[in-house]
Amino acid sequence: MGYFDSRVVAVTGAASGIGRQLAIQLAQSGASLALADIAVDPLAETAERCRLFGVDVTTTALDVTDRIAVGAFAADTVARFGGVDMIVNNAGVLYTGDVLASEYADVEHVVNVDFWGVVHGTKEFLPYILKSERGHVVNLSSAFGLMSAPGYSAYNAAKFAVRGFTESLRQEMESAERPVKVTCVYPGGVRTSIARTARTASDVDRDEVVESFEQRIARTDPADAARSILRGVERGRPRVLVGPDARIVDVVTRVLGPAYQWLLPAAKRLASR
Repeated sequence: MGYFDSRVVAVTGAASGIGRQLAIQLAQSGASLALADIAVDPLAETAERCRLFGVDVTTTALDVTDRIAVGAFAADTVARFGGVDMIVNNAGVLYTGDVLASEYADVEHVVNVDFWGVVHGTKEFLPYILKSERGHVVNLSSAFGLMSAPGYSAYNAAKFAVRGFTESLRQEMESAERPVKVTCVYPGGVRTSIARTARTASDVDRDEVVESFEQRIARTDPADAARSILRGVERGRPRVLVGPDARIVDVVTRVLGPAYQWLLPAAKRLASR
């Protein structure tokens, strides 16, 4: 029996990208799945692909910023499957824009989805997961939860917050000797639609942002990213770095400390000459 076989796993943001690949690979490994996303039709497609492996799959149209709805998703998952072993808080959005040019609504949107969505999923599922003998909470931060970059203050803030929240949760589970493992995931550039669906400030060239992300940043295939995540989860790792760029960021920030903050502005100035 494999690690995920017969486990009940809930995944948010399962309609596409990393979330879809996580769902498919979990289904291949024999997990029962409670899948959620705000995009209903793509979510249904993910579910159908998962059912090909003969596992039980439910879908829920879910806005992770709605705490009540997330609570209902957790309760419905337990009612359907009799319990839940793992939550993967994967749903996320991207935003590009300098602080001065950013509207409050756009900053709030990123924080609400990327941070509060993780908090809601963790808080609402954790009481049920504590009843499992093999509980696990998996929260997705980002390489931008390790290193900040100009133009991404809102996204950085949310992903740094996920990192702090998740590391604190892990220590709480350890110190109380709770039977729940906690993993924080730091993907680098993964080839998903996140840039195409992102909001941008009014002074940002949206097409340029998408082209830059897809041509120069997004190097890791979503299926490879999912494999790295699930391998780290199976091994009980507290942090999982996804992609060579995430590993480079981790090394740079460890070696340089706060001095790394000179690198990107300097590179940006050189590129504009």
